[in-house]
Parts: sequence; C-alpha cells; structure tokens
Amino acid sequence: MEMKQKSIDPNQIKLIKTELTRFMMSYKFAMDELNTKIDILKQEFRYIHEYSPIEHVESRLKTPESIVKKAYKKGYELTLPSIKENVQDIAGLRITCSFISDIYELSEMLRNQKDIKVIKCKDYIKNPKPNGYKSLHLILQIPIFMSDRVEEVYVEVQIRTIAMDFWASLEHKIYYKYDKEIPDRLVAELKEAATSVSELDKKMENIHKEISQIKERIDSNDDPQEISINNERFYLPHDFLQSILI
Repeated sequence: MEMKQKSIDPNQIKLIKTELTRFMMSYKFAMDELNTKIDILKQEFRYIHEYSPIEHVESRLKTPESIVKKAYKKGYELTLPSIKENVQDIAGLRITCSFISDIYELSEMLRNQKDIKVIKCKDYIKNPKPNGYKSLHLILQIPIFMSDRVEEVYVEVQIRTIAMDFWASLEHKIYYKYDKEIPDRLVAELKEAATSVSELDKKMENIHKEISQIKERIDSNDDPQEISINNERFYLPHDFLQSILI
C-alpha cells in the first residue's frame, strides 16, 4: 500500500519561522540593551572618577542548534516557552575588570538599575570551583519592548579579572583539546596556576588600594609624596603621581 506523504502547510512553516526569529531577536536586543547600559556606566565612572572598573566586554549568542542540544540534554520540553524559562544562558556577556573590588562594584551598579532584575548570583570568587575556576556569575532579566509586547529576557553575565579570564581561556582550550579528558598532570598544574592567579590578583588589589590612598592624600597637596611599596620608600613629585593615577 502506497503511503501518502503528509503535506506541509506553508502558512504553518512561515509562522514557526517568524516565532523562532522573534525568539532569537529578543535575546540579541537584550544583549544590545545591556551593552548600552554597561557602556554608559563605564563612561560615567570615567568622567566622575577618572577611572573605569571595566576593561573589556564580550558578548555571545547561542545558536539555535546549541540551544536545542542543551534543552534536550537537560530534559526540558522542546518548546519555545520551556526553553525561554529554563535555558537562561542563551545570551551572555563576559566583562573583565582590573581588580577584584571592581567586580563587586560593577555588580552593585548593575543591581541598582531599576529595570534590571537579578534572578541568580553564583560567586565563584569567594567559592571557587574544584578545578580553581573563579568568576562572578549573574543571571539578569532585561525587559525588551517589542512592537506588540514586552519580553522579559534572561542574560547571563560573567564578571572576572583579567588574570581570571586568562586562566579560564587556557583551561577551556585544554579541556577541548583533550576532548574533556585532561591528564591528571595538567589538572594539577592548572590548579596550581589558579592559585598563582589568585595570589597575583590579591597583590594587585593591595597595590591598587595603596595607590588610591596616595591619590586621596595628594589631591590638594603639591609637595613630593613619600610612598612605600614592598617595604621600600620612594619620594615622587605630585605631577608624576597625578599622571599615573589618571
């Protein structure tokens, strides 16, 4: 018996395509919106404090294939409403800062945005992963105003120092080079490197705090200033200190 092939309704295909396009566009718009907010904060902070806690911002959007793959792997229903609610890292921003204190200051600035809702916070800086990974992860909900509706969209934000980002990038490359089966020797070396990164961040944070204190003391004083770094004393002119602190 010959089987009749089921006909496909062109209107149904068009509807599915439109919904999928709108679905993906909402995440792109959410990333654009958050990028704009971060750029405003960066510029405002630089104008007021002559310094910015933000070094670099990178954004990424998962492909439809990777979204479906993750939803399937996690056992979520393969519908757009289910994916929207459960897959919260479709849109992502990675922000690098110079110092650990910058991470928490930036996090607080984002929390203070009236139209941003913090859904989840995972502090892998105070509580690193077993492999040594450090970063602050936030799941934010951003309102996107479409032509006929308002979409509440999740965006994952990872905030880390430059040193943390360097370590994470290297670990990621090694992880996939060995097809997720990293030799024990490299695992141990990566963990040791993570410890070194942590110590470096702490040292840089201490220097940053000391330099900031010096700046506060010299703002209204033109006399040469005495500073102490690693128990060594130096006398530096006011103009020189101003040039390196701006």
